[in-house]
Amino acid sequence: QVQPVESGGGSVQSGGSLRLSCEASMHAYNTYCLGWFYQPPGKDREAVATIDSDGYTTYAASVKGRFTISQDSAKNTVYLQMSNLKPEDTGTYWCAAEGWPSGCAVAGGTAQFGYWGQGTQVTVSS
Repeated sequence: QVQPVESGGGSVQSGGSLRLSCEASMHAYNTYCLGWFYQPPGKDREAVATIDSDGYTTYAASVKGRFTISQDSAKNTVYLQMSNLKPEDTGTYWCAAEGWPSGCAVAGGTAQFGYWGQGTQVTVSS
């Protein structure tokens, strides 16, 4: 089923790395979009990265060069590899999914997605 389930959050020191995983079965769709969002404390949820069924990716400017989104369709899993983490990366991270999407890019925000995970916490200490 599509319902995303995240894992892999935790605490790390500044400069460290974490990999988030999200299981979401998209086999029912010929085209789909998967994304990662994060919400810092006291702020709105914002897009971090997206990947579509063709493997096309987009990134927020704040994470470009540090984060990498990828997918393993055989495992129904999308990953977010986060490197050179900064304290401002602290927040709750969500995985999102949508089949037959009208768009798939960080600029499209939360409106592109109908399926959301439960969120996982990432804390980066200085």
